[in-house]
Amino acid sequence: MRIDTLFTNGRFRTLDPSRPTATRLGVVAGRVLGFDEELDGVVPATVVDLAGAPVVPGFNDAHQHLSMRGARLTELDLRDTVTGSLDALYAKVAERAATLPAGAWIRGSGYDQNKIGAHPTRSALDAVAAGHPVWLAHTSAHMGVVNTAGLAAMGFEPGSVPDVAGGTVVRDDQGLSTGLLTEQAQGLVYAVLRPAPFEDFVAAIGAGSRVAAAEGVTSFTEPGVGLGRVAGNGTADVAAFQVARQRGLLRQRATLMPVSGALHPAGAFEPGHDWFGLDLGLRSGFGDEWLRLGPVKVFSDGSLLGRTAAMHEPFESEPGNVGFFQDAQDDLREFILAAHSYGWQVATHAIGDRAVGFVLDTYEQAQALLPRPDARHRIEHAGVTTDEDLARMVALGVIPVPQGRFVGEIGDGMLAALGPARARHCYRLRSFLDAGITLPGSSDSPVVDGSPLRGIHDMVNRRTDSGVPFVPAEALTAEQALRAYTHGSAYAVHEERVKGTLSRGKLADFVVLSDDLLAVPATRIRDLGVGATVVGGEVIYDASA
Repeated sequence: MRIDTLFTNGRFRTLDPSRPTATRLGVVAGRVLGFDEELDGVVPATVVDLAGAPVVPGFNDAHQHLSMRGARLTELDLRDTVTGSLDALYAKVAERAATLPAGAWIRGSGYDQNKIGAHPTRSALDAVAAGHPVWLAHTSAHMGVVNTAGLAAMGFEPGSVPDVAGGTVVRDDQGLSTGLLTEQAQGLVYAVLRPAPFEDFVAAIGAGSRVAAAEGVTSFTEPGVGLGRVAGNGTADVAAFQVARQRGLLRQRATLMPVSGALHPAGAFEPGHDWFGLDLGLRSGFGDEWLRLGPVKVFSDGSLLGRTAAMHEPFESEPGNVGFFQDAQDDLREFILAAHSYGWQVATHAIGDRAVGFVLDTYEQAQALLPRPDARHRIEHAGVTTDEDLARMVALGVIPVPQGRFVGEIGDGMLAALGPARARHCYRLRSFLDAGITLPGSSDSPVVDGSPLRGIHDMVNRRTDSGVPFVPAEALTAEQALRAYTHGSAYAVHEERVKGTLSRGKLADFVVLSDDLLAVPATRIRDLGVGATVVGGEVIYDASA
């Protein structure tokens, strides 16, 4: 029998209990034909010798803004590991200003006020920007800072910036904008900056794909395409992903979440009934194994770092601040009920415990009004989840989508926002598994580092990068974390039948590592390297090339 490719001399960990290990894997038409003795006598067109390297199923990031990640590569890198102080941030802005033509925007991203001491300010940016408009996005993407020239480009003066429901325009003692815009108030600047030129967006997808390939990512879910107020870029985002795929720029398998604003009443689909969703009756699941529509992305609240997540009790050291919802709760409820009734899988961003509870209430109401078996509605992040709400997730079949890497990279800021009493409910992992939930793995990159290996490291070690323990009781084993980043993420978008383990008939997506992820000491997981990334039996990244 002729086959396409034979990968030999590997140490495969398949995560399939019927055949947990193998040394050879055969590929036909992008799928796994078989292993070891099942391949005796085959005639491969290509043989790849893995030289004894360990291999695991391909990493699947259940929540990664791959296009935003690529776009940020063209912006000023303001992460604390690169720009370690407020003064260094201002210096970078001044340096970029000297290279740009008059009127061009200076864009930066990745700063964290918890690490550099404070947010940048409008007036300080004015002093270094040489008249250029400036927009600096916070690492969380839930806030950012604009300067005076930027406000002018938006049509405002510092004293005339309007209040925005579901967001905040921070003002000084004189009532002037400090430049800081949170949540829905960011829509004021994105009304000018979005959509990006189509070719720029295609290029961003390609750039993000190259980085993800080098990290072993073979599949991902993009949480927000379409012209949204917080996430998304423009009305032709799906077309941009199609073009990126056609040009060979997008190498991973992509599940795209339309932003909630993309869904709308779309005319009659049968006598007496109108369609709600995307035109032509499109909904979750449309597409193929390379590019498909997933859940609709809904925003309920904000972030812990910005202290805008909707909480039952005030944030630590901020009496009266319990965060807020980005839209009126009645409007959010109405939208989720409509999306559910028209067959959509719903993925709602909810970080605060008050938001998580509200979303669960709404999912429960949706199922009571129109029962749908195996809907697998999701809560993106599920940042603070009480024991009671965890039990409700199980009863409703809801999938929480927390981010392991948040623990290491922004954990200190989250602990400071919550205080010790509530921290035990923050970004839970083991509690979800122990309750019987199928847990996905995700990064929310570029909010934090997108490397699955670093995410798995933090899922296992549960320490912030500064060394502070972060609810160690929620730590996973390395195998549990790996299963989350493979099978769990496939399950979260109804794809566990075709990916998530290396099994006969499933997609031939896998990652070659520098050492055995399940055998090295837990503290060494983040130091492992990716030797090669294989999608559909084709090598899309080779560290030796």
